[in-house]
Amino acid sequence: MKTAQQILLDKEIKELISVEPDRPVVDALIIMAEYRIGALIVMQKKKMVGIISERDYASKIILKGRSSKDSLISDIMTKNVLTLNSNDAFERGLQIMTENRIRHLPVVKDDEVVGVLSLGDLVKEMIIYQRSLIEQLESFIKN
Repeated sequence: MKTAQQILLDKEIKELISVEPDRPVVDALIIMAEYRIGALIVMQKKKMVGIISERDYASKIILKGRSSKDSLISDIMTKNVLTLNSNDAFERGLQIMTENRIRHLPVVKDDEVVGVLSLGDLVKEMIIYQRSLIEQLESFIKN
């Protein structure tokens, strides 16, 4: 079973994409659109202070009639961020996401954010893992 770190190494985007809390929300939207991602880590002086997602934007800007140009990321970001340890198995990430109804999970190693896993990343890994188990079982049954 792969760890969070191993899955990060398989991702197309290898770098940690982040944004500063004092920037306007529209800047985060532009970055998310450019990279085709649904969330960004909010960093201040190399420390994670939050996460901003499409859900934050929809519920705290769009539905409240606010402007993404006039609102700051720090005003709408999620501050209490759940994380996954880089050595944790991917199943732990699925458990955290399911229990908390979130779709993005920062991965930390020695208190440093090393990447972000999405629900899609982990579901893809679960499918690969289950296919492998099925093949092993079929092979065992045939022999």
